[in-house]
Amino acid sequence: MPKAYWIARVDVRDPEGYKGYVAAAKPAFERYKARFLARGGVAEAVEGAGRARNVIIEFASMDDARACYNSPEYQHAKSIRRQFADGEIVLVEAVES
Repeated sequence: MPKAYWIARVDVRDPEGYKGYVAAAKPAFERYKARFLARGGVAEAVEGAGRARNVIIEFASMDDARACYNSPEYQHAKSIRRQFADGEIVLVEAVES
């Protein structure tokens, strides 16, 4: 079964408030053994509109990526995030090589 990834692009409006999202999301990420490959850091939009914060999170499978997103823990965290940031998350399945 191929791995899967969350690709999140976010503009944080309130950095202090966003810390509450990060803390609330942690249990969901731990439960589904998420591995952060990129979290913030330098990014360069070379085509289209960019966002200030870009995150790539690896999961063992698309089922795990989807389950994490839909988990009660993450849904609670999402409600916090929406108060302090704008963005989007896409789930992407890896290509098997």
